[in-house]
Amino acid sequence: STKVPAAFNHYKIVHISDLHLSSFADSPEFLQRIIDTINAQQPDLICFTGDFVGFGVEEAIPFTHTLRQMHAKDGIMSVLGNHDFALYHHGITDEQKEQKVQQLTAFQRDTLGWHLLRNQSYIIRRNSAYLQIIGVDNASCQGQGFQTVYRADLPKAISLPDSLSPLKILLSHDPSHWRAEVVPMTDIPLTLSGHTHAGQVRLFGYPLSSLMFTESEGWYHNEEQSLHINTGLGCTLPIRLGVPPEITVITLLNNQ
Repeated sequence: STKVPAAFNHYKIVHISDLHLSSFADSPEFLQRIIDTINAQQPDLICFTGDFVGFGVEEAIPFTHTLRQMHAKDGIMSVLGNHDFALYHHGITDEQKEQKVQQLTAFQRDTLGWHLLRNQSYIIRRNSAYLQIIGVDNASCQGQGFQTVYRADLPKAISLPDSLSPLKILLSHDPSHWRAEVVPMTDIPLTLSGHTHAGQVRLFGYPLSSLMFTESEGWYHNEEQSLHINTGLGCTLPIRLGVPPEITVITLLNNQ
């Protein structure tokens, strides 16, 4: 992109999503392999686009040591997905669900040292150039997929002093947010999402998620704006058929 500053040319981002950590309860060695593979890329930045757990932070605690091994030069940025809001934890009150969200927030920020962005942004500086990582809470839009939750505040997350003119990258768990708000309301050149898992099943070359989502996996473009949907690392159902777990490596290039 012509919007990539020269100072960020060849900047390497690892994009991961949808860990659903209970997926690895019976195979912790596979999570270790994932972390080792990510670190082997020697990324400048790791971006995690939500659904850390299925129901609550207790799923993550057994993997604390493994998760703390993940490393990037400029740190790990993350956002919350629909499952992170304990939406599907039945039999508890809204207040108890909010407590679970706060516990998860504290675990990522304090225990793991991640930069969890809740309608916030984080600035990375290289010489006189800036990269703004924007993160929003889950934003389910346009009735795509199963109705979940809308907690995003995109204008608040983008807000910056007028003196800065950074390259913007948005982390937004649900890809329906891109066409509903990001494209019509902003000039953000790159959005990273997850959520769909590509349906975890591909039949005759088509992911099941394409039945519910306009954008369901991989790359999409609208003039100078692009969306990448990672198909996730964990599972909501214990099956992946034709949809392997995904670690995406994105290298920023200035094409001027």
